Amino acid sequence: MVGELDDIGLTGDEAYTQARRGLYSSATRPILTEDEQELYEHLRMEVDPGQESVRIDKYMSDHLPHSSRSRIQKAADAGFIHVLSAEEQSQGKSAKAVKSNYKVRPGDIITLMLDRPHHDTTIEPEDIPLDVVYEDDQLMVINKPAGLVVHPGVGNFHGTLVNAIAWHLRELPTYDPNDPSVGLVHRIDKDTSGLLVVAKTPEAKTELGAQFFNHDTHRSYQALVWGNFTEDTGRIEGNIGRDPRDRQRMMVFPPDSDIGKPAVTHYQVLERFGYTTLVECRLETGRTHQIRAHMKHLGHPLFADERYGGCELLRGERTASYKAFIRNCFKLCNRQALHAQTLGFIHPVTRQQMDFTSPLAKDMQDLLDKWRNYLHL
Repeated sequence: MVGELDDIGLTGDEAYTQARRGLYSSATRPILTEDEQELYEHLRMEVDPGQESVRIDKYMSDHLPHSSRSRIQKAADAGFIHVLSAEEQSQGKSAKAVKSNYKVRPGDIITLMLDRPHHDTTIEPEDIPLDVVYEDDQLMVINKPAGLVVHPGVGNFHGTLVNAIAWHLRELPTYDPNDPSVGLVHRIDKDTSGLLVVAKTPEAKTELGAQFFNHDTHRSYQALVWGNFTEDTGRIEGNIGRDPRDRQRMMVFPPDSDIGKPAVTHYQVLERFGYTTLVECRLETGRTHQIRAHMKHLGHPLFADERYGGCELLRGERTASYKAFIRNCFKLCNRQALHAQTLGFIHPVTRQQMDFTSPLAKDMQDLLDKWRNYLHL
């Protein structure tokens, strides 16, 4: 289901989450349009009784916060958005395709009909190696490698960390990987390495989730960023929201604005390499791409972070030898240089403080060693 929802702007974990909550339904069989095209139901929503008359593209974009209005318009232009009015329902009629300027009325049933069936979102156990740092009957802490997707999403319906956890806990009768009341408590990006905590019981997930929500956990990351800092420590405060020009990327907005969610990152310089800097980032909040977006906002995008502009030569010489050095660095660590190094929380049952540290992933360690050697050439 997730991949198809992406056609109107829902992507990755957001689409997956909403699909798992049952906000979208699928038809058991396709319908045929007048030109014999098979269409499958992917989304269904009913207009509220007190809704004023507005264009359907505006109505849908307002009610689907992660969907862009332009994508909804494209779906309508392609004949994928259908409406069945309250009157037509009483007459036993079928829904018809509408254009993006159609004005919704109370009781309208809106469906998104696409030309391919849903992808099954059921999570199946898959034998994928896990680096388990700690485990007891309530939780487990995992050291995730870079490149492993956390949750099923667009283009990654299998081979995820969730599938690996399902395999690891397949003999535990109380653990259902398709039950949102257990499982991962938080997430990190596909190309970020480091520590994650998994709850085995609903009680553990509720308690740990509350600690993350109340900012009672301790999390720090190591990141190699472009440029040099004038100060050794700093605090970045700025709301995190989707970039209107690229919905796959996050953007920083003023803290006093109504755009995005409040986010605070503290950083400390660990090592300077002249044209790049190794920093420790401590999260006060946990927003999507928080460190990547905050550092980009400061003018220090993460090294090799393609989505945030870190895959270009941003600092340093323009000599052939330096350019070759940077190219080799990109090959050595071909993902954002970000590692979730420490994780601390209170155990949900014993109430003891639990603190974990993960060594840097090999590709990132090799990258830092290469920069250290470059300084001494």
